[in-house]
Amino acid sequence: MRGVKRDEEIRRTVFTRRAIMYGAVQLGLFGFLASRLYQLQVVEGNRFATLAEENRVSARLIGAPRGRITDRTGALVAGNRLNWRALLVAEQTADVHATLETFSRIIPLTDNERARVDRELRRRRRFVPTIVREFLSWEEMAHIEVNAPDLPGILIDVGTTRQYPEGENLAHMVGYVAPPSDRDLGSDPILQLPGARVGRAGVERFHENILRGRAGSVQLEVNATGRIIRELDRREGVPGQDIEISIDAELQRSVRGKIEDGTSVVIMNARNGELLAMASNPSFDPNIFNSGVSAAQWRQWTAGRSTPLINKATNGLYAPGSTFKMVVGLAGLEARVVGPGDRISCPGHLDFGDSRFHCWNRSGHGALDMRAAIKNSCDVYFYEVARRVGINRIAAMARRFGLGVDLEIDLPGVRRGLAPTREWREAQGKAWNIGDTIVHGIGQGFYLFTPLAICTMTARLATGRAVQPHLTRSIGGRPVRGGRPEDWPSLGIPDRDLRLQREAMWAAVNEAGGTASLAKLPGNLGMMSGKTGTTQVRRVTREQRERGFNVQNLPREWRPHALFVGYAPHDNPLYAVAVVVEHGTAGGAAAAPLARDVMVETFNRFRVIS
Repeated sequence: MRGVKRDEEIRRTVFTRRAIMYGAVQLGLFGFLASRLYQLQVVEGNRFATLAEENRVSARLIGAPRGRITDRTGALVAGNRLNWRALLVAEQTADVHATLETFSRIIPLTDNERARVDRELRRRRRFVPTIVREFLSWEEMAHIEVNAPDLPGILIDVGTTRQYPEGENLAHMVGYVAPPSDRDLGSDPILQLPGARVGRAGVERFHENILRGRAGSVQLEVNATGRIIRELDRREGVPGQDIEISIDAELQRSVRGKIEDGTSVVIMNARNGELLAMASNPSFDPNIFNSGVSAAQWRQWTAGRSTPLINKATNGLYAPGSTFKMVVGLAGLEARVVGPGDRISCPGHLDFGDSRFHCWNRSGHGALDMRAAIKNSCDVYFYEVARRVGINRIAAMARRFGLGVDLEIDLPGVRRGLAPTREWREAQGKAWNIGDTIVHGIGQGFYLFTPLAICTMTARLATGRAVQPHLTRSIGGRPVRGGRPEDWPSLGIPDRDLRLQREAMWAAVNEAGGTASLAKLPGNLGMMSGKTGTTQVRRVTREQRERGFNVQNLPREWRPHALFVGYAPHDNPLYAVAVVVEHGTAGGAAAAPLARDVMVETFNRFRVIS
């Protein structure tokens, strides 16, 4: 019995020990579960509640509409239209490539589209949507929605795309928009959004920050597959401000209809510097940039000499030729090396040392004063004035008229041009000689000016004020400074000297024998004052002249450029015009009639009868 009792005590002891051990394990497990529940529900409750909410609610930035651009009459020249698109959020799919393969079976993707999507996925964060396909039709959207469970991370969204109703007519001034570069992306969160665009040229680029606006946000309730159930909250972004430019779109269309490739025309309000038209041919359609420029299109734009992407009115550089003679005359009058009535004899050439400088009239003009020299465009007269006054004084006068300086116009990338000085040449390690000065007296040599600059020169000649060319009339409905004549200071040139240049320009157009007579306005539109110019692109040798050189026998690209500058009406200047016809041979024959026609259009458009 004692042995049985002992065995029973041993079993009881073992059982008790095991029970205690199991109880301790159970107590530990329940303690661990309790502590974990406390951690999840109390300590980290807010975080998990947020995660749960994010599974149900998708918060997104929404882009603000880009500001519109209108012409001076309120006509739309850059606006927005709706663009339905398919987006991919890489964070919401376990296999991006599988999702894209499924999508491409529903809506085929080209190799270029796949390459673009892959490139954007690499450069964007996973939570930032990437555009897979834009400009979806209703049928395509329906296919995507029906197959939504098989397309994790794909969602349908509506954005806007830029639209340019005027196409080629205003492309150089209005510009275009394009996807942001890597350098742009860090500057503003709105540029991370799918379909974001930034201005790349023209007004679009110059006023980018004003036109862009600020992003808004939207909260959407979604189901497990990411399909949108409903919109919970929306905070609209701040739209970009509208810009009104001074260009008249109808006048611009009319001017572009009159010009050929290689021609540029600038029409300016001579009193306040507002640009009314600025046409350059060839041009391009900025709408093409919305869907991406193909390699073939880019090759077409950049091959050959046509350069449609370049605005010749602001970036083309030309010697001004005889259109510069009024500036040389004013420099001579200011330096008192010549007087208004002083006569200089023109035998058809000027000999200086071993060099002979020819006048365009080989038989000569005889003795001329300044008025007659400008009317007849005598080269010898201005050779001599330039020799007397010197290049530095001529360059200083040119700068007062907006030549070779920054015009500070509200467009990006406008070229300053060049009004050379003796120091400029010496900085190149070369000497400036008197022969250089003589040639520059007729606007040849190293001079390089844009059509915009020579139109500015003309407006300043017409008014005596330092008017600055500008495009922007108002921002967000608020007028900008510079719209009134009194906004611009006087040039500080005596009225008698300016009157002499104006009367000479009037004579060139309206008196018998004037070299710009083809620019004479018809009927009761008033009288235009102007000056022609012809600038060589290849030097004509003495031997060629002696053999009876005929410029018409040259290949077109070797022929001189034709220029004309003018303003009207003569007695009350309202409009200034500059015309450059590349390889147009002679300003009087090619540029002057075109200037007359566009000035008639300007008067008719604004119904100003003098």
